[in-house]
Amino acid sequence: MAIEDRKIRKKEEIQSRLLVDYIRFILPSLLGIFIFMVPLTYNDEITIPVALLAKGVEGLFIDVLPLVTTILLLIVALLSAWITLAKPKTMIENELMRGLFLVHPAWLIVRLLGFVFAILTLFELGPSWVFSEYTGGLVLYELIPLLFSIFLFAGLFLPLLLNFGLLELVGALLNKVMRPIFTLPGRSSIDCMASWMGDGTIGVLLTNKQYEEGHYTKREAAVIGTTFSVVSITFSIVILAYMELEHLFVPYYVTIMIAGFIAAIICPRIPPLSRKPDTYIKASLEKEETNTTERVNVFQYGMNKALQRANENNGFSINAKGGMKNVLDMWFGVLPVVMAFGTIALIIAEYTPVFAVLGAPFVPILSIMQVPEAAQAAQTMVVGFADMFLPAVIGSGIESELTKFVIACVSVTQLIYMSEVGGLLLASKLPVTFTDLVVIFLERTLITLPVIVVIAHIIF
Repeated sequence: MAIEDRKIRKKEEIQSRLLVDYIRFILPSLLGIFIFMVPLTYNDEITIPVALLAKGVEGLFIDVLPLVTTILLLIVALLSAWITLAKPKTMIENELMRGLFLVHPAWLIVRLLGFVFAILTLFELGPSWVFSEYTGGLVLYELIPLLFSIFLFAGLFLPLLLNFGLLELVGALLNKVMRPIFTLPGRSSIDCMASWMGDGTIGVLLTNKQYEEGHYTKREAAVIGTTFSVVSITFSIVILAYMELEHLFVPYYVTIMIAGFIAAIICPRIPPLSRKPDTYIKASLEKEETNTTERVNVFQYGMNKALQRANENNGFSINAKGGMKNVLDMWFGVLPVVMAFGTIALIIAEYTPVFAVLGAPFVPILSIMQVPEAAQAAQTMVVGFADMFLPAVIGSGIESELTKFVIACVSVTQLIYMSEVGGLLLASKLPVTFTDLVVIFLERTLITLPVIVVIAHIIF
C-alpha cells in the first residue's frame, strides 16, 4: 500500500511540474504575442500594443525627448571614447560596460558624429543644411524620439518572445515550410510577423538577439535582417494616406505582399546573401532541428522543446535585467548610428543631385513599362535608400494615380532605409556591410518593380 501511495504521489508531482512548465510557457508567450503582434484599433488607426505604448511615451515627452536623447548621445560619445581609447581596467573588466562602450574605432567615429549632428541640430549651430527640418531636424525631432520610445518597450518585452519557448514551438512547426521556400529556419517567421504587425526595427532587433545567441547562421541572420524585417502595416497605411490613395488599401497591400514574397524567394538565392557563410557566431541550438523533426511528431517535438526552454528560464529578475540590457544596447548602440547615417543620407538627398543622377537609369525602364511621369518617378526609386518616407514626399506631387501607386508600393518593399532599418543593421552584430545594403536595395527594387507595375496596370 505504501509503495502504491509513493507511486501516486510521484505521478502527481510529475503532473504538477508539467502543469507549471505549461504555465511558464503559455502565459508569457501569449503576453508577448499580444504585445508585439495583435492589431488594435485606436483613434481610428491600426496599431499594436508596443507601438501604442511607445507613441504614448513619445506624446507625453515629445518636447523634452530631443534634449534627453542629445544628452544620452553625449554620454555614449564620452564613455565610448574613454573606454575604447584609454581602456581603463575597471571598465574593461565590467561585462556590461565593455559590451556597451568598447567599440571598433570606426564605430567610435560614428558615435561621435551622431552626437555632433545632434548638438548642431538641437541648438541650430553651423550650416543650416545640417539642422534643417528635412535633414538633422527630421532625424532628431521625429525619428529619434520614436525609436527611443520603441526601444524602451521592445527591449523590455523582447524576453517574452525569446525566453519562454514560443520560438522553439514555432520553429519546429514552420521549419518544413521556411526551409524549402526561403532557406530559413522556422523560427524566423516570428521575426517577420513582429515586423509586419509592429515595426521593421523590432524585426532587426529580434534577429540580432537570436543571432548573438547562436540560433542563426551568418547567412540566415543576414537574410532575415534584410528580407524579413518588413515595413509594418501601420507605416504602410501612413504612406498610402500621404499619397492620397487610402481608397486603394486592399489592392495596395495585396500588391506589397505578392512583390515582397517574390523578393523573399529570390534574394536569399543570389549574391551577396547567397555568399554569406553558413557558420554560427557560437554553438547553435538549431543544428539538431531538421533531423530530429523527421523522426517524431513535429508538434510534440516543438512542444517538448518549448517546455524545456520555459523550464530553463531563470525567473523574473533575470529576465527584467536582460530586458533592461536590451534597452541600453539599443539606446547606446543604435541611436548614434541612426543620427549619423540618417542625417548624412538626408543631406545628400536634399542638397545634392546624387539621387537624381542615380535615378536616371530608371527613366527608360519606367517609360518602357508605360508608367506615366517617368522622369519624376525615377528618382523616387533610389531616394528611399536614404529614408523610407522620402519617395512619398517627392512623389506626392505627381498627378497620375498609377504612378503614385507604384511609388507607394516600391517604397515599402525596398526595406533598406539608412535612416532606420539600414542604420540598425549596420549598428547591429548582423554580418552585413554598407556595400551589401546598397546591392540588396537595388536588387529588391529591380525584382519588385516589374511585379508592382504589372499589378498596377491591371488595377488601373
